[in-house]
Amino acid sequence: MDYLPIFMNVRGQRCVLVGAGEVASRKAALLARTGAYIVVVAPLIRDEVQAIINEHGGEIHQRAFEDTDINSAVLVIAATDNDAVNRHVSALAKAQQIPVNVVDQTELCSFIVPAIVDRSPVVIAISTGGSSPVLTRQLKEKIEILLPAAYGRLASLLGSLRDRVKNSVKSFSHRTRFWEKLLSGPMPEMVLNGREQDAMVLFEKALTESEQAPVQGEVYLVGAGPGDPDLLTLKALRLMYAADVVLFDRLVSDEIMSKVRPDAERIFVGKEAKHHPVPQEEINDMLVRLAQEGRKVLRLKGGDPFIFGRGGEEIDRLAAAGIPFQVVPGITAASGCACYAGIPLTHRDYSQSVRFVTGHMKNDLPDLDWPILVKEDQTLVIYMGLITLAVICEQLQKHGMSASMPVAVVEQGTTPRQRVVTGTLASIADSVKQADIKAPAIIIVGKVVKLQTELAWFNPGK
Repeated sequence: MDYLPIFMNVRGQRCVLVGAGEVASRKAALLARTGAYIVVVAPLIRDEVQAIINEHGGEIHQRAFEDTDINSAVLVIAATDNDAVNRHVSALAKAQQIPVNVVDQTELCSFIVPAIVDRSPVVIAISTGGSSPVLTRQLKEKIEILLPAAYGRLASLLGSLRDRVKNSVKSFSHRTRFWEKLLSGPMPEMVLNGREQDAMVLFEKALTESEQAPVQGEVYLVGAGPGDPDLLTLKALRLMYAADVVLFDRLVSDEIMSKVRPDAERIFVGKEAKHHPVPQEEINDMLVRLAQEGRKVLRLKGGDPFIFGRGGEEIDRLAAAGIPFQVVPGITAASGCACYAGIPLTHRDYSQSVRFVTGHMKNDLPDLDWPILVKEDQTLVIYMGLITLAVICEQLQKHGMSASMPVAVVEQGTTPRQRVVTGTLASIADSVKQADIKAPAIIIVGKVVKLQTELAWFNPGK
């Protein structure tokens, strides 16, 4: 982030506005809404600015700006059409470590004023860092449409109930669980529809039940997809934000982890070939232990948890321990990476079936049923086979597949770092080595790879 988003309390505080034209009048109106004590300095005073000061109080100095005008100010806004004045005000405020905004000149600002959606006490600030005011305005319009005006009333009601909940539910984590359960139920909709008495009945019932019922932990086994955060399911996003603690794999990207609730505890349990710093049994036990502590546990896996993700082993352990769990499928790497590489996994003219296999080694060879895999009217998608790629190509040829069979290797598919290397069984291992392809990568073998050049649509960096 280029700017730290904060909400600043300026009620009753001295805020200096240099300028009193059309733009300055909008800034004066904004400051007035916050209850700031507004000090306006300008040679000419627009009627709208005068009216704001008359209504809300403050000072007007109808003259040129003087250095002492910013003394004791908590923030300064320069909104004049004189570049020299704006630059002088900016430099002076920064020298005194006073936050300063110069309208439409981000290089002179120590803070910028966002677009605002006001449902007080709910306030949403939107910014593109000054790069696109029109985009900021469009985002504001979308949120204005989506967010009912009554959300302010809901927030005020919830605020009035906080002390009661705090006195009744002593544990912070239990209070968090109480509020999450309440807000995911029908109460918010009742308030938004003007049924506050019905909402209060529901609140009283929920509070009574929370005092009597023990806190129950739960595990969410969620597929994070192949890398692009836009491919997460809506349910995955909801549970990612609900979890208290997250156990995540090496294949879960930073972009996806940024969607997790900010205050959730994060535990890395990633594994890679020949390196398992956290054994699977330990992960299974950890899920059980954290849930037994009453926590909501997110087990976040790259791709789909039930396709080479060992999700079945994890829920088997949870079921044996009596731990409630949910499983959310994700777009598996085979589907996501093939799609973004422009390779249809099935095609009427080239492939009538598709097989997902893993390239893990057993006795120095991938543990695969080679005679079945060499059928030419099918597509093979090989997970975790980069290290054994040369052996896989050799064995497929040895068991009857043509050396000219097309092969593609997709590195970091669906992400801005995606690379696709194509070749044949005879050439692909050398091509991958020359391109220095690294894991995570997926291997696609079959005639459908011929279509990649024609159908490739996702070209990051171009």
